[in-house]
Amino acid sequence: MTGTPERRAAFLQEMGIEPLWRSRAAPAAPAAETQALAEPSMPVIEPVDAFGDLSVGAPLAETLETGIAPATVTGQSEVAHMDWMQLKSTVAGCTRCGLCNGRTNTVFGVGDEKAKWLFVGEGPGRNEDQRGEPFVGQAGKLLDNMMLAMGLRRGANAYIANIVKCRPTDETGRDRPPTSAETAACIPYLERQIALIQPSIIVALGKIAAISLLGLDAETPVSKLRGTVHRYADRPLIVTYHPAYLLRNMVDKKKAWADLCLAMATYAGLC
Repeated sequence: MTGTPERRAAFLQEMGIEPLWRSRAAPAAPAAETQALAEPSMPVIEPVDAFGDLSVGAPLAETLETGIAPATVTGQSEVAHMDWMQLKSTVAGCTRCGLCNGRTNTVFGVGDEKAKWLFVGEGPGRNEDQRGEPFVGQAGKLLDNMMLAMGLRRGANAYIANIVKCRPTDETGRDRPPTSAETAACIPYLERQIALIQPSIIVALGKIAAISLLGLDAETPVSKLRGTVHRYADRPLIVTYHPAYLLRNMVDKKKAWADLCLAMATYAGLC
């Protein structure tokens, strides 16, 4: 990870989290299917006002030009053998579920295609649908600050993707979680992204990402998944809160930082 202590402190302050976490001896890599770890020792932090004046979902006018010609959707077995260009083209033309009917753009993913860190969210919102890029609204700004506090940045040793590639909306046009059918239709694309990237560690942002990747019951809360090193495709997976949730519940930012500390300690143990 990169970045001076001063830069990290500045980003932690912007997130509303201080004092700066200090690294300790890295634990050994987990050997079991799941390994319960105690949360890193964290100072008591009072509720903060960071990002309190930002409204989620402010509209953006510009649309991302991908330059990728849509392709005919193929079977799951074919997806599992696609290269990057084939996969991007197939996602751009996907009609596997009804989400394709209301999208402006598919939201494939963004970042270093050989990244060690993979961050997985739920699905695109309005801003992402307009831009064709994940996490570009106020929640995206918070995610960028979270990564910067870890010594990471968008596009440099980090990749950001979602469980579904099209924006799920309800009958009023408001964002909603994807259904299990929509998730099942789209997750082969994410599975192929993971196979191509070969990340060392995955951070699941929010409930939908966590239960989809871990194959858990839909009623499983994030609070029961935090503080544990899970496994996905023989690599560690850490669960934390979605940045959009943190914008509405800022007191939980200190818990999210504890999760990121667990992720950093786990990653250090792999090196």
